[in-house]
Amino acid sequence: MAEPTADDRAATRHEIRLSGSGGQGIILAATLLADAAVASGREVIGTQSYGPEARGGASKAEVIISDDEIDFPEVTAPVITVCLSQEAFDAYAPLTVPGGLVVYDERLVTAQPLVKAQPLEGLRLVGLPFTFLAETELGKAIAANIVMLGALQQLTGVIRADALEDAVRRRLPAKIVELNIRALKLGHDCAAQTQRRPAAPRRRRVAAGRTGESGPA
Repeated sequence: MAEPTADDRAATRHEIRLSGSGGQGIILAATLLADAAVASGREVIGTQSYGPEARGGASKAEVIISDDEIDFPEVTAPVITVCLSQEAFDAYAPLTVPGGLVVYDERLVTAQPLVKAQPLEGLRLVGLPFTFLAETELGKAIAANIVMLGALQQLTGVIRADALEDAVRRRLPAKIVELNIRALKLGHDCAAQTQRRPAAPRRRRVAAGRTGESGPA
């Protein structure tokens, strides 16, 4: 039997894997994502990774959002993968289903054409400067996870923007709410600009008398 593709699952069920290093707020981001989905009337299950990963290795938190009852609570074929560290990208990007979306922090991750000999062909790769934006625009690198959530909402539409903002207001301490609302907008606007940007032409190279693709520009 063929593996399911993103199109097979997109209608009613979204399996989402958020990944990064300990201290990047992956679990908080997943909690806010799940909270926003619940408030929108969706069926939701979230699982989180603890243990040695929390001390700096590749860690993950997973959310399943569905229009129907969720009969199996674990992410087995993520349609959306977010990677905020190189180790997380190497471990989890290749596990995204064909046709799926991989979003990564372009300042922290190099998206190689092959990771552990596993091709990333057939995946949509989107790199955005989450940490850079959080540092330069907000003065708080720790807000990169919220910048990422704003971008994820814009790129996927899996939850409503207002539901995500409401989740931030409910879940976070009042003194940092407005900062994080700004972080959401930063991510949203950055992703929107990326979507409007025309695709760059692919450079070509000639080697040993043959013409070939050099990879994405």
